[in-house]
Amino acid sequence: MSIYGQAIGTDMEKMMKGMMQAEVNGTMMYYALARLAKEQGYDDIVDTLIEAANQEAVHAGFYAVMSAKYPQDFWGLIRTLQKAETNGEAQVKAIADKVRAAGFAEAADEMEIFAKQEGHHGVMMAEILAKYPEESKPKAKSDKKVYVCPVCGYEYEGNLDEEGDDYTCPLCGQPKSAFKEKK
Repeated sequence: MSIYGQAIGTDMEKMMKGMMQAEVNGTMMYYALARLAKEQGYDDIVDTLIEAANQEAVHAGFYAVMSAKYPQDFWGLIRTLQKAETNGEAQVKAIADKVRAAGFAEAADEMEIFAKQEGHHGVMMAEILAKYPEESKPKAKSDKKVYVCPVCGYEYEGNLDEEGDDYTCPLCGQPKSAFKEKK
């Protein structure tokens, strides 16, 4: 039995969305604590903090599915991610160059590693799409409207006006108001 969207339209919906965001924040916090512990020489607690971060990320994914944060037919999202992650490599590299120019070479060095990882995420998504070519090919054009996020290119299909005012791009967090209708 799928748990997808079970919280939608119930008195649990707001709670599940809140828990999802709390777990996302927990993921970020525990990874930051692991980083700080490493920088300050507390190597013996780094793995524990990373384990907590990984578990928080799993929890966030659970609540996201309960809240239908992402489409159940996720292949379109995988296609968008493949493009965004591939493009993200150059974008993060450009930011790393600015960080380096500002005098933060050590941070820029690490960001360049992140840039390569973003590109690798694009490769991984391409491999998934290649593994499942029938499932992953774009659906036939429908009569539904399509709205595009101007930052990451995510395409929302349907009536965006039916989404709440708190709707944000599932990839980059841009608000609903930023989306433009695709012509």
